Amino acid sequence: MENSQLYIYNTLKRERELFVPMHPPFVGMYVCGPTVYGSSHLGHARTYVSFDVIYRYLLYLGYKVRYVRNITDVGHLENDADEGEDKIAKKARLDKLEPMEIVQLYTLAFHKNMGQLNNLSPSIEPCASGHIIEQILMIEKIIEHGYAYISQGSVYFDVKRFEKDYPYGELSGRVTEDLQHNTRELDGQSEKRNPLDFALWKKASPEHIMHWPSPWSKGFPGWHIECSAMSAKYLGETFDIHGGGMDLLFPHHECEIAQALGANGKQPVRYWMHSNMLTINGQKMGKSLNNFITLDELFSGKHQVLEKPYSPMALRFCLLQAHYRNPIDFSNKGLQDAEKAYEKISAVYLLLKDMNWSETIVNPDIEKALVSFEKECIDAMNDDINTAIVISNMFKVSTYINQFNTSGKTDGISKEIFEKFKNIFCTFFTEILGLLPEESKVRNDQDFGELVDSLVDLRNDAKKKKDFTLADSIRKVLSGFVELQDSADKTIWKHEKKK
Repeated sequence: MENSQLYIYNTLKRERELFVPMHPPFVGMYVCGPTVYGSSHLGHARTYVSFDVIYRYLLYLGYKVRYVRNITDVGHLENDADEGEDKIAKKARLDKLEPMEIVQLYTLAFHKNMGQLNNLSPSIEPCASGHIIEQILMIEKIIEHGYAYISQGSVYFDVKRFEKDYPYGELSGRVTEDLQHNTRELDGQSEKRNPLDFALWKKASPEHIMHWPSPWSKGFPGWHIECSAMSAKYLGETFDIHGGGMDLLFPHHECEIAQALGANGKQPVRYWMHSNMLTINGQKMGKSLNNFITLDELFSGKHQVLEKPYSPMALRFCLLQAHYRNPIDFSNKGLQDAEKAYEKISAVYLLLKDMNWSETIVNPDIEKALVSFEKECIDAMNDDINTAIVISNMFKVSTYINQFNTSGKTDGISKEIFEKFKNIFCTFFTEILGLLPEESKVRNDQDFGELVDSLVDLRNDAKKKKDFTLADSIRKVLSGFVELQDSADKTIWKHEKKK
């Protein structure tokens, strides 16, 4: 969209900045993907819905976006440490499967969940195990530039040496002295010169089942190097946007910056963006608290903290009701409130989508409200992707849409303005927010709908014949299943059950 100025919050600079791509209209965007050793959960939904909307909005603005989202299938050790067992290898050992069977199983499940949430597929989805050569080459450059060392077949990034030339901790705002003071001793830490040093390559122990040859040992890459290598391969040494959850700020994204500077001498990313954390009933989500909820459990309702199943679109709408940088607390009440609100706005969308303009006397006040809708929504998205304000604006204008539907006329609005408003409302609903209308069971059941239509027609005929006893009886029966709206000349029914 011409002359649209998008401002986004840059985590590195801690301020809102005007977004200007390096090579317009092309935008490079990298979002850290999942470690595929377990089912997708609510945290995944928060991150990937947030960046899906950012991706959609960049496309809407006319940018050509290369969206890269990786799959971590090797090198992510337990507790995000440099020692211990690979998460995928551990899962493969417990389930008596090949590691790549685990990877395939959970990658397919992840894609299924992303499809349920109506997230667009990324342009490229590279996996760490498919880019071992690129990671080795990048590690060699870091060693050559003096920012890494070899120890007993493993390679570690030298944080103290790096700090002589560049700041470390700038993204997360951490001070290395404090970090070092709080770092506990771990088994194998003797290989490191400094507790803050992190693994670029690890020599594999005899029982480690995922390993590759390298100049240093038969081993596997560290967790952080994969994103640095793959983002540089597909987006260049410096690219526009890097995203992920707030939990990746440190150490993962901090290490990515250090690795890129160590290898190429360049800041890898111009705009860092992070979605905030979520809690469940005020507590951090975790298996030890029995509140770790996978997306499959949420959609089926099969978890002890859930009162009922929740649809993917109800979850998506719930997430979009909050700004992506604000924390979200999930509860049954919050999800049910979001579900009801989504049903209402979805019904409004369906009404508007099928509505046609009819000639009426123009009302300047209504026209002004509908004309300003587009600007208010664009302004909200340009203000660091504020989907909460967009949704609020949708509810604000839904009064007019319901008014048009009740009267059967697009009262007070010219055809040109009506068509433009209809287009922008539907575009924001489906293409930018990525919502899919969920028609109620009543509407989806064609036979039931035809029966209701017949009874409503019978009631309208009874009213014309002044047989109010019959008309009232039909209303009494129908009111238990659908919502009826009477106007001067007819009765219509809405496609939702009365609560």
